Amino acid sequence: MKKAALHNLGCKVNAYETEAMQQMLEEAGYAIVPFDEYADVYVINTCSVTNIADRKSRQMLRRAKKLNPNAIVVGTGCYVQTKSEREGESFEQEYIDIAIGNNQKHKLVSLLEECQSTHRRQQSICAINRGAQPYEMLSIRRTDQHTRAFLKVQDGCNQFCSYCIIPFARGRVRSRPVQEVIEETKKLAASGCREIVLTGIHLSSYGLDTDDSLIRLIQKLHCVEGICRIRLGSLEPRIVTEAFVKQLASLEKVCAHFHLSLQSGCDTVLDRMNRRYTTEEYEHGCQLLRRYYTHPAITTDVITGFPQETEEEFEQTKEFVRKIRFYEMHIFKYSARAGTKAAVMDGQIAEQVKACRSNELFVLGEQMSEEFREYYMGRYVTALLEEPFQFEGKRYMAGYTREYVKVAYETPENLQNVIKTGKITRRLTADIYLLVEF
Repeated sequence: MKKAALHNLGCKVNAYETEAMQQMLEEAGYAIVPFDEYADVYVINTCSVTNIADRKSRQMLRRAKKLNPNAIVVGTGCYVQTKSEREGESFEQEYIDIAIGNNQKHKLVSLLEECQSTHRRQQSICAINRGAQPYEMLSIRRTDQHTRAFLKVQDGCNQFCSYCIIPFARGRVRSRPVQEVIEETKKLAASGCREIVLTGIHLSSYGLDTDDSLIRLIQKLHCVEGICRIRLGSLEPRIVTEAFVKQLASLEKVCAHFHLSLQSGCDTVLDRMNRRYTTEEYEHGCQLLRRYYTHPAITTDVITGFPQETEEEFEQTKEFVRKIRFYEMHIFKYSARAGTKAAVMDGQIAEQVKACRSNELFVLGEQMSEEFREYYMGRYVTALLEEPFQFEGKRYMAGYTREYVKVAYETPENLQNVIKTGKITRRLTADIYLLVEF
């Protein structure tokens, strides 16, 4: 039996697509092995969101070839797509045998068969930005995480933020048909999955190209038996209207855990980023979530060192972040991407300045995360238990509350996929709290 190994880089959409490709290979008769082991085929699902992501993608592709020089190395995803479009029709890299762009991953098995029979390099990269593209029908029937599954429902982006390469890598907005999403959710529930996380390149745009909408999709998924929790991937602030939040709050399976992309807490920087909302609008969305939910988890992304960002503008971001009080912040140093407007802007910021600003926000973010988790001390919560955890000689099952606070329940049993209600009584580690059942 031939062996295949896969490695994923990047976002939750990539993670979903990697799982889908793994299951395609399993159905084709491949045994799946860890990436560091000897394999006949290595599949690397690449990322291109930053220069660091590009570098990691190249490193993993080279690493695969070193693990087995005779293996077929498959490079797919955003790095492959954008590099191909920058360099013309062919994607010639000595360490890649098959190059597969976005919207072409469903061809993985057939391209492998062609490569094996002809001993020639294969390539399938469409001009993803030329005309409308169909939604690529990838699917999974189970998840390796067992309790929680990423569920891709949307692809592409029409926003064209001035710093972002992803619209060029993923093309325009494409929404997955509602019935397809429902059928996959039913299969995941039947496999034992209790929680789904809706993901997309620009999830808020779901339905923009059809007669559907994100809220209607969520309402229909809420009716699927066996699924106990629904989490939402990253949302744009403008979707968080009172009507949207009111409808969400009426659906008990929807977790009070919302990722709202911010990028900057300064209006002049947001304007240069082409983010299309103001800090006032963003704050209003957060207020709505806190009006309809008790202590919801609100997380975000922030970019430091965007071109022309002054000390005053950065201070405005810090003050805004303090005002909102996020549960978690993902901090990124601005990375110039060739082909974007920001890459050719005057006033590029020195790396040392970016690093200092990033560190300041990281420290602030850690303080806010601890503050958010401490709120639950002595309170009752429900947690979906996921995996064994040992601490100071005792055995626990660790899992997450609806607000994504990690807890541990002491038990010798394997209670994976069990939902427990109890009180958080004390902190075990820096970010894991003890759940005691009463």
